[in-house]
Amino acid sequence: MSGGFRNLLAANDTIFTSQNMRFWGAMILKYSAFLNGTIALLFKAEIGMNMIGKNPENGQIPLWSYILYFPFHFPSILYTRIHAAKDKSKKVPVPVASEVQPGWYVGGMYADQLDKQWGGVIDLTVEFPERCFNCTKSYKLVATWDGVPPTPEKIEEAATFAVEARKKGDVLVHCAHGRGRSTTLMCAALVKAGLFNTWEEAFEKGIKPHRSVCKLNKRMKSALSDWQRIYVDEKKRM
Repeated sequence: MSGGFRNLLAANDTIFTSQNMRFWGAMILKYSAFLNGTIALLFKAEIGMNMIGKNPENGQIPLWSYILYFPFHFPSILYTRIHAAKDKSKKVPVPVASEVQPGWYVGGMYADQLDKQWGGVIDLTVEFPERCFNCTKSYKLVATWDGVPPTPEKIEEAATFAVEARKKGDVLVHCAHGRGRSTTLMCAALVKAGLFNTWEEAFEKGIKPHRSVCKLNKRMKSALSDWQRIYVDEKKRM
């Protein structure tokens, strides 16, 4: 055995001692706690969505993001896969996306499994790459943390995009699971399209009967109410 090879083995033995492994394990745990704590604060403040680095043009997430933010990405991917598997195994399976009105679909990140060509796709995820980019005529990223609605301004911008995209074909609005974020935007899009007068009506009569798992939290309802007041009700009074 050459001296160089013996030195390499000795160096490896030094690196992989139980003491060093415990040290690096502790460092990874500390970094994970710090990162996810920071993201929790950003989530609470409803800011910082751009830190993940998702490309607004094509919805892809760069490799550096997966490396730098692995304590965020890995649990997100694992949880969503488990969640999707549970949806499929339910007595009444939850579709990857549901047509809530003719040509209008609400769904999750696996909506590409429908194998459809879309007139437009609106993506509300920060945490996942877009899987439908190559099968849509137009794409819009409205990146928001899970459970956090877009601002009224962003809702209006995306709803306008959706109405224009509907002229080209069916429209998909999706988040991670097709529950909250996507439902928020779809409520506004259906009102903007003239199918319903209020977001409440769009939710209760237009979306919920066709995708029962859809739901809105307090922040989502508040954002929609502000959007309705600013961009619908006030315009009617003008």
